[in-house]
Amino acid sequence: MTARFSLASLVLLLTLLFAGAALAVKPDEVLADPALEARARTLSEQLRCMVCQNQSIDESDADLARDLRVLVRQRLVAGDTDRQVIDYIVSRYGEFVLLKPRFSLRNALLWGTPVFLLFAGGIFIVLTARSRRSTATNALTAEEQAELDTILHRD
Repeated sequence: MTARFSLASLVLLLTLLFAGAALAVKPDEVLADPALEARARTLSEQLRCMVCQNQSIDESDADLARDLRVLVRQRLVAGDTDRQVIDYIVSRYGEFVLLKPRFSLRNALLWGTPVFLLFAGGIFIVLTARSRRSTATNALTAEEQAELDTILHRD
């Protein structure tokens, strides 16, 4: 009985997980050409919904996501390549629309600065520790200790 219940729960959970993505693309958006539709779905999975921000436009039910899906399909029907479609969307909405941002100098600086600061901080800590170790005083010689005792016991 529990095995059946577990299996039914798993099937229900998987159905609910994938139901949102299946319902996002409306039948009136689907292209007649299966090859173009496959390209459109692939491109839609790479673009962020500007309303939901954590979903692709292929998964989102937001009106803006629908508009972007239609725009992608229009550009594909017009003969644009995948790269041209992505470039067009990025030129209109900015690079934030990409779920995986492109590699650029700005992105490298954005991701590299914390690593550089951690590296610089580590070097600073090591150099500071070394300088403190080198400035440690050596023990007094017997002659210096005797002179110090004389000075301290004059009173």
